[in-house]
Amino acid sequence: MPYSLVLNLVPLSPISPKYLSGRHLHALFLTLVSSVDKQLGDYLHDSQSEKSFTLSPLQTCSKNRRVGQSLQWEHSQPISAGTACWWRISLLDESLFSKLTHLWLNLNPEQPWHLGAADLKITSVLATPQSTQPWANTCSYSQLYQQADHRDRSMTLIFVTPAAFRQGKFDTSLPTAESVFNSLLNRWNKYSGIEFRELNFTSIFPSYFNIKTEMVADSRSKFIGCVGKINYRLFGDVEPEIVQKINTLADFAFYCGVGRKTPMGMGMLRRLQGIENRKSS
Repeated sequence: MPYSLVLNLVPLSPISPKYLSGRHLHALFLTLVSSVDKQLGDYLHDSQSEKSFTLSPLQTCSKNRRVGQSLQWEHSQPISAGTACWWRISLLDESLFSKLTHLWLNLNPEQPWHLGAADLKITSVLATPQSTQPWANTCSYSQLYQQADHRDRSMTLIFVTPAAFRQGKFDTSLPTAESVFNSLLNRWNKYSGIEFRELNFTSIFPSYFNIKTEMVADSRSKFIGCVGKINYRLFGDVEPEIVQKINTLADFAFYCGVGRKTPMGMGMLRRLQGIENRKSS
């Protein structure tokens, strides 16, 4: 079962922009894990395989930003003490969530955690969607598959943090259907227990896009990725079962992200539904 958990946080001291990188947030997550299971924290730190979790950049609760449509992945100014913030952690592996149950159930809202040189406290954890917080949700893999439409041939995805895909020895920022859906398929087959075999994406084509490249830089590296909105459509004679599987992957994108550096806040996206989707079709 994939989980999308939103942690509400309040910094007790100003957080410098240099501590708001994906690398520092990744370290904070490992600290949280190690607080209840040091062996697991060490394993996640040392593992070179694809990670079973994703992290968002740290977000301030801005009234001017539509939470589901846009996220901030870089900060030019410190986040002041007392500023309401949130941070999304998604877990793709049921066993990982189970091992961290003690953490979620016993969080002390007065206990400070360290993000670089700053202290912050976690005030609450959300696991169900709220009117002001659409990034929290939980759904079993079987439900994702069963609820997926076998007729809907239009899928609008919005990339809210830069996404890039490995192509040979280098990265590409262009979100082709093959790059996006193969990334989703690999993670679905690894964690869902419902393997989609012999699935190809030659019938999927972009019919609308409003995308651009953005660069994320820290002291160690530069990362160039794509953000924006793109609508993919299925064309030709495609069996309903295949349509359902592709819709499942599009829905699964909310939890797993795509491309590289998802444990560092990159490649976050979600599928737009209803009117939002039709506007892009």
